Amino acid sequence: MGLAVVTGSNSGIGLATAVALARAGHTVVAAMRNLDRGAEIRKIAEGEKLPIHLARLDVDDDASVGDAFSGVVARHGPVDVLVNNAGVPGGGPVEETTIDEFRQVMETNFFGGLRCIKAVIPSMRERRKGTIVNITSIAGRLATAPMASYAASKWAFEALSEVLAQEVRAFNVRVAIVEPGVIATPIFSKAPPPPKHSFYPHGRRLRALFAAALAKPVPPSVVGDVVRDIVEGDSWQLRYLVGPDTEPRLKARQSKTDEQVIAEAAQSDEEFLARFKRETGIDLVL
Repeated sequence: MGLAVVTGSNSGIGLATAVALARAGHTVVAAMRNLDRGAEIRKIAEGEKLPIHLARLDVDDDASVGDAFSGVVARHGPVDVLVNNAGVPGGGPVEETTIDEFRQVMETNFFGGLRCIKAVIPSMRERRKGTIVNITSIAGRLATAPMASYAASKWAFEALSEVLAQEVRAFNVRVAIVEPGVIATPIFSKAPPPPKHSFYPHGRRLRALFAAALAKPVPPSVVGDVVRDIVEGDSWQLRYLVGPDTEPRLKARQSKTDEQVIAEAAQSDEEFLARFKRETGIDLVL
């Protein structure tokens, strides 16, 4: 058993992962930007007497990351497991999304994880021991309109993770990428509202797809259990798809050319709905 730091652990996948690791006997530091939002995980930890400790960590801020990890090491010792889960939603057509909005999504979803990685890598390398699990998304494999800012951040984090895995393999440090599909988490309520007037139809189509997927919700514990199994195993597997929708979506994309996907995005709403019904048997409501 070791010491695990889980970022963005006040709710959703981060909370479920922190609890799954603690129930398995690991000492867990549940890191979050605002400790006032940690009531749920505090309640679970106290009720089950789990070894979970809360820590303030703003992944967007260099000083906050440095202070948080220094404090963790001082109190609990070196970090054996880092789970980079902190993230923000993002979306909207490229034309209608501001540069500042793109920067904010990238700051948290890419640079935030990078800051945390750089905080733990020296010790893991020196001790020749450690596991880094980066939570990305199926959107890190599929670029779907109008999710440019979110997909770009996840694609970038996947590339970073793949390169990192190559670099640290010789030091016995494992890197794993976990790619959830549509999971029932609060991130959907945090997504920016759609523009009242848009030249692009893709946002309402994507919302319809999410609504259909959430009709049979997949709990965050499914992801937490996968992370726990990665941490407790010894596999060097890099990528893990999580959720019933991920493999079918990836296979569907691989069955089409880039040009087909682009042409389908230009279909009318009626053509889009008819095609989706043919391919999945599901009636969407826009």
